Amino acid sequence: MMDKTGRTGLRAVPAEALTAGDVLALPGGGDLAEVSAVAVENDDFGVPALVVATIDGGRRISIATGSMVYLEPADAEIGVSAVAADHGSPEALVAQIALAHPDSDAIQKVAGRLARGINLKSGSNLQDLHQLALALLIDEGDTASALTVADLLAELPFDGNFGRWKWIEGGLAIAAYLTRHDDARSARYSAAIRAADDAETDPLRAKTSAMYRQRQLNEPNVYDPEILRASAAGKTDVERDWRVLRIGVLLYLRAHGGSETLSRDVLERRIAAELAAVGALNDQLA
Repeated sequence: MMDKTGRTGLRAVPAEALTAGDVLALPGGGDLAEVSAVAVENDDFGVPALVVATIDGGRRISIATGSMVYLEPADAEIGVSAVAADHGSPEALVAQIALAHPDSDAIQKVAGRLARGINLKSGSNLQDLHQLALALLIDEGDTASALTVADLLAELPFDGNFGRWKWIEGGLAIAAYLTRHDDARSARYSAAIRAADDAETDPLRAKTSAMYRQRQLNEPNVYDPEILRASAAGKTDVERDWRVLRIGVLLYLRAHGGSETLSRDVLERRIAAELAAVGALNDQLA
């Protein structure tokens, strides 16, 4: 498949997912170059605005946050695509993804549990898949694999079990964000995430549920007190965990279409800011 650079075989990722060691297709359909360093520059409001990639030779490439860049896939990523194309089992997909991230304890731990067998009606298996998709997106910047795992969840319908649905909903939110530059595909995930909204058939209960849901959308819990306390106490690992939960809430709000107080554009900026913040905390913990 040919991408916008005119090359074949490249994969598209958000600019904020760039990391040192990636092989980047340069502007104007030029050559490929290895990225030696990545920095994020904020605007005057403290929101990440530019991703600056330094390539071999010291040249700096500036990319607006939210833009897509094109990378040469690693051998392991080519393997993931091949397995997906062959309609491999969920276990095979997870195993192949784990092979691509041998140094990630979090991914290896989740993949080890899922290797015993994936039952898509098991709430604990769905939770593990959701955790794996988040780790791939947030910690590894592996958007291709994150979308592959999220799609395993996104294909499941709402069956009335809200315990399982919250993990499926999380997968749909991740998929909607990762496909945000493909309006039609992203809209399908967003439509699916609202399936539970219409589950109540009693008119009075449905009205009450809609009012409660709108209040949650307008005044979401994004864990401000918890994050501030952890930051003030210097508990970097705790702050990171709360910020990951915040990202999950913001992804859901974005996929749901935003709210009366938070537009989709604002949510996308906040998601980018949180991804950058967690990346910085991960660096401190390394």
